[in-house]
Parts: sequence; structure tokens; C-alpha cells
Amino acid sequence: MFLKSTTIFCWSLLLFLVISANNLIFTQSKIQIGHWNASLELGENIILPFNLEVSKAQKKLIFSIHNAEEKIVLLTPEFDKDSVKIDFPNFHSSLKFKVNNKKHLAGYWINFNKGNDYKIPFEAKYTTVNLPTGPKHTDFSGRWKTTFDPNSSDESMAIGIFKSSFDHITGTFLTETGDYRFLEGNISENTFFLSCFDGSHAFLFTGKLKDEKIEGNFYSGKHFKGNWIATKDSLFELRNPDSLTFIVKQEPFTFKVKNLLGEDFTFPNPTFNNKVTIVQIMGTWCPNCMDETTFFKELYDKYHAQGLEIIAVGYETPHDFEAQAQKIKLLQQRQNLPFTFLVGGRANKSLASEQFSMLNQIMSFPTAIVIGKNGHVERVHTGFNGPGTGKLYEDYTKEMENFIQELLK
Repeated sequence: MFLKSTTIFCWSLLLFLVISANNLIFTQSKIQIGHWNASLELGENIILPFNLEVSKAQKKLIFSIHNAEEKIVLLTPEFDKDSVKIDFPNFHSSLKFKVNNKKHLAGYWINFNKGNDYKIPFEAKYTTVNLPTGPKHTDFSGRWKTTFDPNSSDESMAIGIFKSSFDHITGTFLTETGDYRFLEGNISENTFFLSCFDGSHAFLFTGKLKDEKIEGNFYSGKHFKGNWIATKDSLFELRNPDSLTFIVKQEPFTFKVKNLLGEDFTFPNPTFNNKVTIVQIMGTWCPNCMDETTFFKELYDKYHAQGLEIIAVGYETPHDFEAQAQKIKLLQQRQNLPFTFLVGGRANKSLASEQFSMLNQIMSFPTAIVIGKNGHVERVHTGFNGPGTGKLYEDYTKEMENFIQELLK
């Protein structure tokens, strides 16, 4: 009787594995290799488009998202019958969808940083790549003085930098706390749509040119809508990011938070004596922070042997310490980051400001505090303009590297 039951169990298990494998092969084979027009439905008649590519390597499907020059390769997809779940590499979010047919996917983007119920409808349709054609549309190329939420308590300044050709437009917005990364979209006569989707944020900008002024709306996911205006101005500048956060108390630079094991970490300490140290105020949910972290890893690899140390203090979306530490550990492991990581607590600028009370404020994630060998704060840089800003990013990273070199002498 036992032998018979065991035999039945083995055959049932084998049948299950065969069916599961067939389902996996069937689902994968139903997804067309190539380019897809994908979109997120942020609200009624509010559609954020983005470019999705499906390729194959070693018989496995690879999904990637393209924002202008940026390519984000998603993690290995998980298949369950006709459903697919794909996680983003750096952020706690997923695409989950059904394969309706070979050329149509439909489901949701789930951003777990905002809760398990934060879902935005997702759809993708297979397409072929077409070169820009048709009549010449408005040329938005140039530098635009931009005001977000004008005439309100939330009014803030920015710079729009755009390049356009035919019906295609790329660019970004520079703000005093960072940039909006790689934006891409289309032009229709005197109206454009610019968007970026990276797994942490879903940004959509609309703009219409009238009487030499752009007026438009800004959407972030399904939870935020604002408006903005812009006029062309090649000379307008934002405040220097090295001037926004500064020392206000004449006291030694010190702070105390937890390390990833939950133990107290106090700075200064002997490990960092006579070292040039960058303290990075950041969060794993923050794309600008990830851009800065990539740059800091390059600096660390070049100059650690000469005495450069980097301490990243993470402020995370979960409420409990263990979950906060886990998010930071995942980033550290995925990006192979060799420098020191600490847990500041919840993603809250007021909390960060309390913990670094010798500064006037922490107004942005990220904020980088550069400390010389003598323990004095040499520079505080607010925000980070990443590779999406082109020459601005190149100039800043070169200048910062030269600054670190001088401090190491």
C-alpha cells in the first residue's frame, strides 16, 4: 500500500512539473520579441507612455525599459500560467501582468514603497520602430526658466533643458534638489508630452507653447498633479547647490545612528581619523540617490587606498528598523557597494535634520557632506543632477573629483 501511494505521489509530482514547465514555455513563447509601446494609466485620460523591449538570451526572456538614453534591465521574470511578475532591480516595485496574446500585455505596476495597494494599470502593445516623419513641429530645444506651482505656497524654480527634432523630444528639469532624470516623449504641433518611468517614480509632463510661454501639467504617479510655466532663458541659474545646506552651530561634526546590525554607530570614531569622508544622506527609493551612489562608488574605487571613506546613511519607507536595514542591505549586495552603510530611520527630512542638527536643514535626499582630514566640514552639496543632465553632470563629477584629490593631499 505504501509503495502504491509513493508511486502515485511521484507520478503526480512529475505530472505537475511537466505541466508547470509546459505552462512556462507556453507563456514565454506567447510574448513577442522586440519593441513594445507600454503605458501607465495615471488617471482618467491621463496616460504615461514608455518604451519596453523584450529580448532573449540563453533561452530566457529579458525585459528592459528605455527612458531616452537610459536602459533599465528588469530582474528575471517569474511565470505562473498566463501571468508574469517582474521586479525592478533597485526599487521595491514590480510589473505584474497577463499575456492576453502574443502582442498584448495588461496588468499593473505595483509600488510597494507606497503600500501593497498602490497599483497603477499597465498595458503594452507590440510595435515596430518607426523613424520620425511628417511635418516639422514646434522646436522646443533650449533652456527654459521654469516655475512649478506658480503663485502658490509650493512655488519653486527649475530649469527645463530640452532637445527636439520632428515629433520627438528629450530632456530633463533641473531643480535645487536634483533632476527629473531621463525624460522622453512626442510633439504634436505646439504641444508635447514628456515622461520617465524607472520603477520608483512615474513622471509625466505636458506642455503647450503659446505666446512664447509654455504652460503645462506635471503628474507623479496617481497621487500628485501640479502645474508649471516656462519661458526661454539661456542665462537663468538656480542657487548654488553648495550654498543651500550649511553649518549653523559651532560644534564638532558628529552624529549617532544604527549600523545594519542594529548597533550604535557614532561619528567621529578612530576608523575615520585622518581620512577624507563623504557622508551621504540618501534612500534606496530615491533615483537621484542611486545616481549619486553610482558616482560615489567610482570615487571610492579610485581613492579609497589614498584615504577616502564614504558613509551612506539610509532613510527608508518601512516603519520598522529590520525592514529599513533589509532594503539597504539589498542595495549594497546588488550594486556591490564596498563602503559603510547605516540606518537613519524613516524617509523623513525632518528626522534627518534632527540627527544632523549642526546643519541648518536637510532639504533633499540626497545630501552629501564632505569632511576633511581635520574633521571639519568642507562642503555640503544638496541634491544631485545625474547623467540625464549631460554636460552639467560631467562638469560636476569632474570638479568633485578634483576637490577630493585636493583634500587627500
